[in-house]
Amino acid sequence: MTRTVTKRPLGKHGPMVSSIGLGAMGMSDLYGKADRAESVATLRAALDAGVNLIDTGDFYGSGHNELLIRDALTGRTRESVVLSVKFGILRDPAGGWGGTDNRPAALKNFLAQSLQRLGVDYIDIHRPARLDPNVPIGDTVGAMADMVKAGYVRYIGLSEVSAQTIRKAHAIHPISDLQIEYSLISRGIEKNILPTLRELGIGLTTYGVLSRGLISGHWSKAREGDGDFRSINPRFQGENLDKNLQLVEKLREQARAKGVTVA
Repeated sequence: MTRTVTKRPLGKHGPMVSSIGLGAMGMSDLYGKADRAESVATLRAALDAGVNLIDTGDFYGSGHNELLIRDALTGRTRESVVLSVKFGILRDPAGGWGGTDNRPAALKNFLAQSLQRLGVDYIDIHRPARLDPNVPIGDTVGAMADMVKAGYVRYIGLSEVSAQTIRKAHAIHPISDLQIEYSLISRGIEKNILPTLRELGIGLTTYGVLSRGLISGHWSKAREGDGDFRSINPRFQGENLDKNLQLVEKLREQARAKGVTVA
């Protein structure tokens, strides 16, 4: 039985989504080995609880993540889920990274493959995962707008771009939301990006709200997993980690005073 959860419009130009979404990246990549059955069960439990926003990338596990989501959606109506898909990051057979490709021809190719892997006729929100320095944002968004007109995409989003890029993209086609890291520790977007989003009526989809687990309240120096990219992330290294964990302890004091968890 689907429960009632808070839903809100994703900006002035996007769909209605649950206030909390589920990012599926760690089920296929970057946070160490994941259990397929548990991942599918997690996706289904989230949907049963009323979470309708599922975020993925066509490069997460080189397509593995989209196939996983397809399995989890079996038996559900297409309208019951809002699929947010990032594209443009290139991978190699060994799981390595090969740069970014946001050319119009490339994004249409990525889109065709995502539709096939997910087993759907359209993507709700399609977004370039990163800015391609070799392709003007206008060329990318213009091609995406063509895909909207053709019915293969419902909304256009952005990810990890500047306020200037947001303005350029939005002038070509309405942008539903920006996906970007934002937490108590990572607050850089407050200076220019958040005011721009508010001005233009663009939604914000945040990730890393617990700083990739750093401020979850249970991270320690001894925690390190095989295949976990945090083992090479600067915030988890040496003196940086020592300083950051000290900040978490300060946060723990505040949490204890309020009778809540650090998270």
